[in-house]
Amino acid sequence: MRVSTLFGDTRRDAPAEEQIPSQQMLVRAGYVDKLSTGIFTYLPLAWRSIRKIEQILREEIDAIGGQELNMPVVHPAEIWQRTNRWYEIDDSMVRFKDRRGHDMALAMTHEEVVGHLAASFVRSYRQLPMLIYQMQTKFRDEARARGGLIRVREFIMKDSYSLDMDEAGLITQYAKHYHAYYRIGLRVGLPLVAVGSDVGMMGGKQAHEFMYLTPIGEDTLVISESGDYASNQESAVFVKERFDGGTPEPMAEVETPGTTTIESLASFIGISTKQTAKALFQVASFHNDKPDHLVVALIRGDLDVNLTMLRNLTGALALRPAVAEEILAIGAVPGYGSAIGIRRENVIVVADTSVAEQTNLVAGANKPGWHLTRTNYGRDFVADIVGNIAEAKEGHISIVSGDRLTLQRGVEVGNIFQLGTKYTEANKAYYTDENGEAKPILMGSYGIGVGRLLACVAEEYLDDKGLSLPISVAPYHVSLISLCRNPERPEALYQELVAAGIEVLFDDREASAGVKFADSELRGLPIQVVISERSLREGNIEVKLRRGNDRDQVPVDGAVDFLRSTIQVLFEELRVKLADAPTWQPTALPANS
Repeated sequence: MRVSTLFGDTRRDAPAEEQIPSQQMLVRAGYVDKLSTGIFTYLPLAWRSIRKIEQILREEIDAIGGQELNMPVVHPAEIWQRTNRWYEIDDSMVRFKDRRGHDMALAMTHEEVVGHLAASFVRSYRQLPMLIYQMQTKFRDEARARGGLIRVREFIMKDSYSLDMDEAGLITQYAKHYHAYYRIGLRVGLPLVAVGSDVGMMGGKQAHEFMYLTPIGEDTLVISESGDYASNQESAVFVKERFDGGTPEPMAEVETPGTTTIESLASFIGISTKQTAKALFQVASFHNDKPDHLVVALIRGDLDVNLTMLRNLTGALALRPAVAEEILAIGAVPGYGSAIGIRRENVIVVADTSVAEQTNLVAGANKPGWHLTRTNYGRDFVADIVGNIAEAKEGHISIVSGDRLTLQRGVEVGNIFQLGTKYTEANKAYYTDENGEAKPILMGSYGIGVGRLLACVAEEYLDDKGLSLPISVAPYHVSLISLCRNPERPEALYQELVAAGIEVLFDDREASAGVKFADSELRGLPIQVVISERSLREGNIEVKLRRGNDRDQVPVDGAVDFLRSTIQVLFEELRVKLADAPTWQPTALPANS
């Protein structure tokens, strides 16, 4: 390809609306163009990179038995209604009516379609296991599309789906994807970390997210100092340090003016925050005709409520903070609230285990300026649900080896889910076993955002001059820069490289050397080749790696062999790391990690 005919220009200035360095570079280098919020055009350079990433994905999923297909982007409402997700998913799902008045949706994901396909084509245990996958455009109307390709509304995803007879088969395919995803990361030069995660709207038994650790990440990750525990904060668990509150004693009122926070309360009374109980008031919404409920979440004062865990325990579609009027309506008082003496109609009380197992806690009296001392669960108040709703924080104790937990930021590149039978039973997708008995097919779901993967690679490989992409992802391997007045010799070299199968972007423009070098650095192709009048007088060309400063003088006649060897070395640097790709075993981590 010649730069003189390349579609898409470079830019000297960073686009003001883009805050993330990698996205700025992708725009400046002429890789992408923003059409609307969260909607981008992949220009020719980016599209070549996307195709290379897709090919790596194909090779890795094919290697574990995948069969590629293509499923529709537009879905009838019925398949989503069967699984209830039509009612459970918020406005991020784009719904519309076709000209016949039928409810339709743009695909966010394809579990429902796979459930339908399984019901249509799988009959016998002899057909299982199966693994199907696609590279498909999806649309989610993200409320906070940001970060360029990191969080978009329209995107390309590799999504694969496993079909199995039993849980053992599902775990086998899950483990294969776990290993394959690490291999994919290594092949594109991106370090990934697998963390346990909440199953969210997908449902199922277990899930992992594959994270790229970076300060620009939206997700907060909980990782132990030894690295033996890793989870998204939404689902992270930890060892709750016990506090001996003693034998339960009689409850009593104490005046506590101006103590609307746990810290001020503990300071006023002269106790530890571990000796207090706090109440968080949320409003839960549900699907179908179930009315909204006020949720009273109770937790020990030194801990905070994990809203994802709270939502999961209550079965709510969504939670929002309750306003003062809603809190007062059940007999509670903001700043001095508890579950003691409140009205319970359309109220769900959830107690963290730290409250249910602790004695003699100081809690709100539901009376302005007053608290209750020595409150005890089971005697003074009870909950509808008791469970873990505590949010893991920096310095908490790992449940695996007892070391400290750290918080890090990350971008979710991919995810894997053990879905079970949620989508197959909804679609009546059953197989007949060897005894002639009908049983539901077990599903797994596995996704990787292709554009997001490119964005993370760009974030990992950039400097103040531009991108510096790995050989496996770069749109071309070689940036050929001509500084000759006579175009014949550069043209001959370009043709020779192309004929040898070397991917070349040839800057044949009538532009200054400074412009050509700046653009080459910005685009980030791995190998830079300069042909000039001076080098030709010595029978050489100049070869430099984008990531380094050393320049080799290479005989023109040996250019093809030298570049082939250099390209091979760069690919080998990625390949040798594949031996370190981790594998997953069901017993490697606790069930809730």
